Amino acid sequence: MGELYDRLSAIEKKIGEFAKVVDIPVKEQLIARLESRMAEGDFWNDAARAQVQVNELKAIKGIVEPWRTLATAARDARELGEMAESENDAPSLSDLHVEHGRLCEAYDQLELTLALSGRYDRADVYLSIKPGAGGTESCDWGEMLFRMYSAFCQKRGWTFDVLDMLPGEVAGLKSCSIRITGENVYGYLKAEMGTHRLVRISPFDSNARRQTSFTAIEVTPVMADVGEVKLDEKELRIDTYRASGAGGQHVNKTDSAVRVTHVPTGLFVACQAERSQVQNKATAMSMLVAKLQQAKESERLDELKDLKGERGTIAWGHQIRSYVMMPYQMVKDLRTGHTTSRIQDVLDGDVQPFLDAYLRWVLAGRPDRKAQTDD
Repeated sequence: MGELYDRLSAIEKKIGEFAKVVDIPVKEQLIARLESRMAEGDFWNDAARAQVQVNELKAIKGIVEPWRTLATAARDARELGEMAESENDAPSLSDLHVEHGRLCEAYDQLELTLALSGRYDRADVYLSIKPGAGGTESCDWGEMLFRMYSAFCQKRGWTFDVLDMLPGEVAGLKSCSIRITGENVYGYLKAEMGTHRLVRISPFDSNARRQTSFTAIEVTPVMADVGEVKLDEKELRIDTYRASGAGGQHVNKTDSAVRVTHVPTGLFVACQAERSQVQNKATAMSMLVAKLQQAKESERLDELKDLKGERGTIAWGHQIRSYVMMPYQMVKDLRTGHTTSRIQDVLDGDVQPFLDAYLRWVLAGRPDRKAQTDD
């Protein structure tokens, strides 16, 4: 029993340390203040601000309430262990071994919940796919990533709406913008921000040579509260063009698609998902404001290269994850070190293990990326 008791005490101690790290008492006070504010009669007068506070309350409760439950369960298990030992109660001791495993799993999940408690982690996202160095190969790789994220969102039960897509000249796609809607979408998909590298035998090379392709993924939260970002029409270039996607005769006969460029930063967005130019412009403007706000809050608006986050240049040496199909099969995240040989499963949407590994890596303090190697 000594070893089991030590293990139960250890998990209880970890749960106690967790409370200190996240400052549970302060969070409980904040819950009380938010609930008091929500009870006021004018709370919903500003619907956007009210929704932000509702989401904030949900996020805080998502940490505090599971912690309370887990702390109680750990204390009860330790006390039961003491009783079982004194009474030499073998069945109870056996049950406690199982309970210890359950507590450890619950604690791991609680840590992931903490990693999903950022300001925008509950937000929906705009996800952009931008092939880089590699020509047709990269365009095809971009389409493979599009299918991967589409399959992943279907597994998660998230909504996957294409806002704009420009097909490649030979195959794949040149660019694509998607809105993804669901629970904790940004919290998870922020892990995908960066350059993704593919190594394979080229299906477009008659000599069957090995090729390396790069595609960048950009992830921006859909923001209800856009802070102080103001758009000056003089700083915008708005272009319209004929939509190339689905939509019947309407998109084929009118210049309904819209592309908006923020000239000072070079940031641009495009939308052709709606039926009218006005609707597409409204969606594009919303996307642009979200990107500018994301940059502003990161204090990197004046350094556009850093705006790309982990992405950097869309080429060799800046990738966050490698997908190797030849001469061996492997997917490796270069930040976290998480690796699998089941590359087809990943391309079929089995992305969750990489997202969880990223969240744990962030919680551990984000070790230096340079320490990782690309095998």
